[in-house]
Amino acid sequence: MATSATSTEAPSEESLYPIAVLIDELRNEDVQLRLNSIKKLSTIALALGVERTRTELIPFLTDTIYDEDEVLLALAEQLGTFSTLVGGPEHVYVLLRPLESLATVEETVVRDKAVSSLRYICKEHSAEDLEQHFVPLVKRLAVGDWFTARTSASGLFANCYKRLSVSTKTELRAYFRSLCQDDTPMVRRAAASKLGEFAEEVELEYLKSDLVPIFNALAGDEQDSVRLLAVKACVCLANLLPKEDKEALVMPTLRQSYEDKSWRVRYMVADSFIELQKAVGEEITRTDLVPAYQALLKDVEAEVRAAAAGKLKDFCQNLDKETQETVIMNSILPCVKELVTDGNQHVKSALAGVIMGLSPILGKENTVSHLLPLFLNQLKDECPDVRLNIISNLDCVNEVIGITQLSQSLLPAIVELAEDSKWRVRLAIIEYMPLLAGQLGVEFFNQSLSKLCMTWLVDHVFAIREAATNNLRKLVEKFGHEWADTHVIPKITSMSRDGNYLHRLTCLSCINVVGEVCGKELTTKMLLPTVLGLSQDNVPNVRFNVAKTFQIIGTHIDKECLIPQVKPVLVRLTEDPDIDVRFFASEAYAEMAPLFV
Repeated sequence: MATSATSTEAPSEESLYPIAVLIDELRNEDVQLRLNSIKKLSTIALALGVERTRTELIPFLTDTIYDEDEVLLALAEQLGTFSTLVGGPEHVYVLLRPLESLATVEETVVRDKAVSSLRYICKEHSAEDLEQHFVPLVKRLAVGDWFTARTSASGLFANCYKRLSVSTKTELRAYFRSLCQDDTPMVRRAAASKLGEFAEEVELEYLKSDLVPIFNALAGDEQDSVRLLAVKACVCLANLLPKEDKEALVMPTLRQSYEDKSWRVRYMVADSFIELQKAVGEEITRTDLVPAYQALLKDVEAEVRAAAAGKLKDFCQNLDKETQETVIMNSILPCVKELVTDGNQHVKSALAGVIMGLSPILGKENTVSHLLPLFLNQLKDECPDVRLNIISNLDCVNEVIGITQLSQSLLPAIVELAEDSKWRVRLAIIEYMPLLAGQLGVEFFNQSLSKLCMTWLVDHVFAIREAATNNLRKLVEKFGHEWADTHVIPKITSMSRDGNYLHRLTCLSCINVVGEVCGKELTTKMLLPTVLGLSQDNVPNVRFNVAKTFQIIGTHIDKECLIPQVKPVLVRLTEDPDIDVRFFASEAYAEMAPLFV
């Protein structure tokens, strides 16, 4: 590569070295080596200085864009951070040419990264440079021969539009319109996905005259993949248009969308329903969106019903307060009652996750009369996820009607989940147990669920035993030391005499977590004798876990018992025949040595 000499001295070999190394590495057959060299570009640019980076490095990179996709991706990412390395805003336009080339390649992720870098460095351009360098690039991409260039162009309009002259803005709106009318569906999709962000930059008068017709055309496109993207644009347009224009300019197209023949378009409407609701306002919601929501809840496709069901709580909360209860009771609840017995478990599960949120809105009387039967029905559902979702959201109902009315039907559902053949279901209900404990209160918990929590400690799946052990800690923290003394410690003590050594190990795990929250008195009087007894267990695994337990609970044992009781046991274990027992005992003794002083 040629270099320009200054008037005083020719460039030294040392100054040419970074470019030479880069050229060699970029021509290497090893892709990883080429990738590493691209990732070091900023270092090379610093070594070259801003002028040589502009005049040598950037042209060289532009001429060598033919590599593997992962190398091109790294290059597109690096160039987005090169502003200061080429001399700042005054010279940032030199980065446009290589990024333009990258924005036309076949691989989507490379194009997306190149567009992302172009959007970033667009901010660095002055208004004059935008007109002179950036806008011509956008125009070239917008009329490119390959669809790849035209899809990339769609993402660049919004970033530069605000700072352009009136005539250039008019040109850009025309270019954007042509992309939205492109013969290639991929280009129309790209343009539809960027319509909303472009609309946010365009002046209101042109929003109505230019972009709304484009939106209507995209919403009626023959490709459902284009129509569904128009739904997202609809949210932006509805937010931007004045109240009086929403009904005339947006709603006719939106009505078509939630009745679209393609389930994917209807799914997108259901998925975006809360954003649409907020954008159109309470009046249009009452007249148009309530019937639309009813239709989506009754849709023939399960995916659409599930998406709509998941929005139930938010949709009802955002309704006009004056008519909220009436609309829910008369229009929404009948549809919800059908969904409770829906044939698709995803629909029922989505509904179960949000239906409890209606209780605070409807109040105690309506909850008891209309919602409670639905909750109880879902608590008996054959799908574990439905029952779990109901149980995990009980606090909403508890605040409104109290737990008493739920408890009789709640208990059988919990017991059934707790004994489910799938261990992941059992694991999930264990994780909800502290939450339930707080809602049910200690009395009900002792009567109905305390025994269940202890049963999990001897489950045949380790993950369940481990979760049940951690669950004990949370319960002791919630219910206090006296409760632990009465309901937990006797069970732990009995496990130490179990014939299955795994249960004896679980006993030690329980002591590890409970001993830290029970207080010194209970730990010393009740738990320490159990650990001392297990120190003579015939299974080495149990004995070395005794040593580890001493490490954990040592600071929670009264000092008067440490030297006469714990120290001799640890000394004996350091001389144990088993090497692992000796190792862990020695480790425990070394850590606890300060306590024995």
